[in-house]
Amino acid sequence: MKTFYDDGTIKIRSMVPADAKILYDEYLSYGWHPQIKIYEDYYKEQEEGERLVFIAEYDGKVKGQCTLVLHPTEGPWGGKNYPEIVDLTVFFDIHGNGIGSKLLDVAEDEAAKLANMVFLAVGVHSGYGPAQRIYVKRGYIPDGSGVWYQNKVLEQYAPCVNDDDLLLFLSKSLTREDDNCS
Repeated sequence: MKTFYDDGTIKIRSMVPADAKILYDEYLSYGWHPQIKIYEDYYKEQEEGERLVFIAEYDGKVKGQCTLVLHPTEGPWGGKNYPEIVDLTVFFDIHGNGIGSKLLDVAEDEAAKLANMVFLAVGVHSGYGPAQRIYVKRGYIPDGSGVWYQNKVLEQYAPCVNDDDLLLFLSKSLTREDDNCS
């Protein structure tokens, strides 16, 4: 297990196998329809070097997670060697304590080791409102490809359903302005 950040209250570490069940149980308690295989696959992909999985602990208890796909193949930047932040979630009982921001700090720091840009997708319905706001505040901008539905660009005037598959891709430059000064 690797620790990416630890201030004594918030700790961001890599995933261990037992985390899959903790995540699954929490999301199930929200009335969501999680699949434990997704979280087991996250661990497997972490161990195979395809994905970094960041687990947030608050006072020693798992309270959120985020992943970084190192070489994504889907989305507007898929296949172009830009990492993708996927599945940022902070448990409802702990919102407002900086865990989401710290997860993003760590994901962006790790992404910056690989590329000068990172991207992500966010749902457009109101359930994603907090995520939409945090991404804009952190400097993410729409990538210009429009909205996507079920892994494809949604053509103009095409019908769709405003569900979890209706996404807007955002990107963020990871280069600092002072890096370009001579």
